[in-house]
Amino acid sequence: MSATLLYRIAAVLLILFAAGHTVGFLRFTPPTAEGVAVRDSMDNVSFHAFGRTLTYGGFYRGFGLFVTTFFLFSAFLAWYLGGLAATDPKAIGSLGWVFVLLQLVSLVLSLIYFAPPPAVFSLLIAVCVGWAALLVQRTATAASAAAR
Repeated sequence: MSATLLYRIAAVLLILFAAGHTVGFLRFTPPTAEGVAVRDSMDNVSFHAFGRTLTYGGFYRGFGLFVTTFFLFSAFLAWYLGGLAATDPKAIGSLGWVFVLLQLVSLVLSLIYFAPPPAVFSLLIAVCVGWAALLVQRTATAASAAAR
């Protein structure tokens, strides 16, 4: 399997992760009366900051959508790295490994704080980008050795 294909698979997985995340948190209905009370109180408790009236529910939705944008940016980055892997693997440098680290942190956080689906997505993406980074590093190393 090529690094380009692995990065492209990761990009598709990240888009699916973003879609699932967004739909999941926007449509989530608490299964208990206590959970409904917490959600409702988040929407009903407001505070003033920076000249605006805000709610904790708004923070929850805002941070959720903020995370979605980062998933989509990560999908773009994975797709872009896939193109670089084919045309100029040396240009990726340490960015590939930092991307792997990001996905591993996502995996750990998913295991600690969330349900199995985000952990599975994080694991699959980490495997794809880790394998791709390894292939890119080998390609770049081989190209450097051949140039000498």
